[in-house]
Amino acid sequence: MESPHLDSMPQDLSEALKEATKEVHTQAENAEFMRNFQKGQVTRKGFKLVIASLFHIYEALEEEIELNKENPVFTPLYFPEELHRRAALEQDLAFWYGPRWQEAIPYTPAMRRYVQRLHEVGRTEPELLVAHAYTRYLGDLSGGQVLKKLAQKALDLPSSGEGLAFFTFPNIASATKFKQLYRSRMNSLEMTPKVRQRVIEEAKTAFLLNIQLFEELQEWLTRKVEDQSPSQEPGLRQRAGSRVQDATPIETPRGKSQLSILSQAPLVRWVLTLSFLVATVAMGLYAI
Repeated sequence: MESPHLDSMPQDLSEALKEATKEVHTQAENAEFMRNFQKGQVTRKGFKLVIASLFHIYEALEEEIELNKENPVFTPLYFPEELHRRAALEQDLAFWYGPRWQEAIPYTPAMRRYVQRLHEVGRTEPELLVAHAYTRYLGDLSGGQVLKKLAQKALDLPSSGEGLAFFTFPNIASATKFKQLYRSRMNSLEMTPKVRQRVIEEAKTAFLLNIQLFEELQEWLTRKVEDQSPSQEPGLRQRAGSRVQDATPIETPRGKSQLSILSQAPLVRWVLTLSFLVATVAMGLYAI
């Protein structure tokens, strides 16, 4: 298969990324589940799973960003005060799961694959962190306020914003101006045509890793087992650190079996959960 003609791509990296990911944007935009979410069809149990998934992703991403903050391939995009989401997600997890949330949140095979890819990129090809930072941060910044309002209404959450800290960027006065700054920093990065193409391909990979999270839930849904929660399926376990390697039934960090933190629920609840997961990524990324 022939390689893409680099000369035919937009000159700016940010525009090239947007152009190259149009197809996956369209796939997500047309998803039935996304339309469900726009109707406000999301449950508290589903939202908790979303927040847990995002925590694993951002914990890994920001760990690698910190390790590469002085690396010239990423330094221009280092905005910890403005963008980093781990602390906000920890607040949300404490709200949804309680003070012992670290022992309660799930860690699925799809989450693990995403986390492992982020660590691999950070340690071996840190220039590709640009793709992951772009797709996640600008996507969440773009769609964050819309998603926050939808979730707040659907879940009847307090107007103070409790449980929704992830969607709030208190150190960014203007999302539009900040995105312009971020794109200009991206476009100023020095990289060879080959590296540029690798970054573009990695942006597609980042989006597909998110899609795998949805497919994982969908697989459980199609089994039509209404009297068993997904967390009881083989391969889903409680989080026992950011680098769990095996896929075994749920265990506590001490290795003792415990009941699933996801209560048994009808099939429709997981359909709605999946709709929110798709919407969380699709609505944000499409607005980049």
